[in-house]
Amino acid sequence: MGKQWMKPFGAVLVASSLLVGGTAWVAPGNYAYAAEVQGVQQNVINVVGKGEIQVKPDIAYLSIGVNSTAETAASAQKANAAKIQKVTILLKNTWKVSADDIQTSQFYVQPNYTYSEKDGQKIKGYTAHHTLTVTYRDMDKIGELLDAASQAGANNIENVRFTVENPEKYESEVIAKAVANADVKAGAIAKAVKRQLGTVLSVSQPDANVPVFYVGEAMSSAKSESDAGTQIEAGQVKVSTVLNITYEMK
Repeated sequence: MGKQWMKPFGAVLVASSLLVGGTAWVAPGNYAYAAEVQGVQQNVINVVGKGEIQVKPDIAYLSIGVNSTAETAASAQKANAAKIQKVTILLKNTWKVSADDIQTSQFYVQPNYTYSEKDGQKIKGYTAHHTLTVTYRDMDKIGELLDAASQAGANNIENVRFTVENPEKYESEVIAKAVANADVKAGAIAKAVKRQLGTVLSVSQPDANVPVFYVGEAMSSAKSESDAGTQIEAGQVKVSTVLNITYEMK
């Protein structure tokens, strides 16, 4: 950014002319003004190109939880530990889920309160909560797995989150779409001001500290439909990128 200095002697003076890339001095009367302006890039068009594709997800994150209530915190925790162990064994042995794909995402034991005008607030038992986040890759069997987990004791199945495990394989396609989108925008701007679009001068990411590709996530609640079992639809997720592109304007 250009540097500017101003030294007023009682009032501010607006300079009538500046030299681009140099220094202009204007000193009428008792006023002095100096400004240095670095080179300004001209005859360019800056646009943001957005590329996006819809793809079928290939990985899901299942939130499988167990709640237990008892008179004491220790009793609630013990009962819950037995339930979560049963669910974990089911996932590993029956559904062949790797231990690396089973992670505790939430665990707590908290008191439950009741209130009455006579006794005020009192503790009435404790609830233990344990949630597992399970990474699963067979999209067609998610509903069946959730039903089995529920039968094994999971009583707090919150959601299923779908995404793409390796968005990099869509790299070329989303970049091409982003560039094409930028071409259309820049071309329209040049035409509107009766100029011609020239060559690309630069391409950059909005933020070098974040990945180029952004993968959208689809979410689905696990709901049973009569005796048919839980129906889970993976749908599609979005893979996208954004590029800042500068064009020459002839």
